Amino acid sequence: MPGLMTIMALAASPPMSVRRCFCSSSKKMSGSTVSLVKKLSSSQAHLLGRSWALAATVATAAATAFHVDEQEEMMMLRLSEEGWVDEHILPLLTPVEEAWQPADLLPSFAGSADEQRSQVAELQARAAGVPDDLLVCLVGNMVTEEGLPAYMSMANRVAGGCDATGCDDHGWARWLRGWTAEENRHGDLLNRYLYLCGRVDMRRVETTVHHLLGRGMRAMLRPSSAYHSLIYGSFQERATFVSHARTARQARLHGDACLAKLCGVIAADERRHEAAYTRAAARAFEDDPDGMVRALAAVMRAKVTMPGELMDDGRDERLFDHFSAVAQRSGVYMAADYADMVEHFVRRWKVAELGGGLSGEGRRAQDYVCGLPRKIRRMEELAHDRAAQMGAQSVCFSWVFDRPVRIH
Repeated sequence: MPGLMTIMALAASPPMSVRRCFCSSSKKMSGSTVSLVKKLSSSQAHLLGRSWALAATVATAAATAFHVDEQEEMMMLRLSEEGWVDEHILPLLTPVEEAWQPADLLPSFAGSADEQRSQVAELQARAAGVPDDLLVCLVGNMVTEEGLPAYMSMANRVAGGCDATGCDDHGWARWLRGWTAEENRHGDLLNRYLYLCGRVDMRRVETTVHHLLGRGMRAMLRPSSAYHSLIYGSFQERATFVSHARTARQARLHGDACLAKLCGVIAADERRHEAAYTRAAARAFEDDPDGMVRALAAVMRAKVTMPGELMDDGRDERLFDHFSAVAQRSGVYMAADYADMVEHFVRRWKVAELGGGLSGEGRRAQDYVCGLPRKIRRMEELAHDRAAQMGAQSVCFSWVFDRPVRIH
């Protein structure tokens, strides 16, 4: 990231390469340059002029983006240096010795062989009552959790909040590593449960994880933006909390108390992580309300997509869409939840109450975001009406040995 003075210079005028281009065209229209222009038709000259103008526009936009990122970087650095992260964010991590581990919640292999077989048999007996649609939701959630390396890599691009050496001591670096350590248990826990329960084709599930890690993620609009990262993190953690909490509730209804507990402890982690990102975003709104409301509108326009969007089992090219349809139909995670989340964060960050310090673009962003829940709900109503007119449809999921599962 260039220094602050360099960024300010870039923001004030186009980059040197572009300025040279315009200087050459305006002051030295002689020799080879004049010859070139004389040979151009009027339409060609017009296109050349448009290309120069486009280059200037792109360069100016890039300079502005760098300037914004520099502001965000300085905010992140200040929060860390002043101890705000240590006081308000790091306490939301559970001390390691107090944290649950997968071995605490699954059959223990410390006892005799008979005890081990008995524990596994009990787990499988309870899992036998879990319907295939809930298993599909569980696998999709687990695969998403297993994409953690891509998510940590993405989070480590945030200007002012990254862990440059891998063991930095500043607050954001310690949060990133602590968050990763807590999240790492989620995929481990669900993976082991699915392996022990015997209800899913683990090779196809593992192939899906392999594909997802290879394909990465494309959820972030501007990966280096601290504002975008805090907003996206807030939404994503809340979405995973809702999904795991609903899975826990349904597992309990189907008689699997073990699965309900597993999903419940994961949901509790996601709740704490949501609190951290939401709290940091609220602080950013206090420091730079105009920048944050514009960032919120940009993230909303780009849509908050699930980080597991690129999952692929090697067979179904629309696997994520089908998984999402099952989650919607089964009530684990629905489009209406997205509208509820937007409304929640607009209220939590007091977006409607932002004062007169907003720019024109900031006010337009404020109006857009505050009106978004109503638009999302209307779109959901239309989608529901369309789905009601369609007949029942099922898709075979490799995760459950190619058994058909209803998607609507």
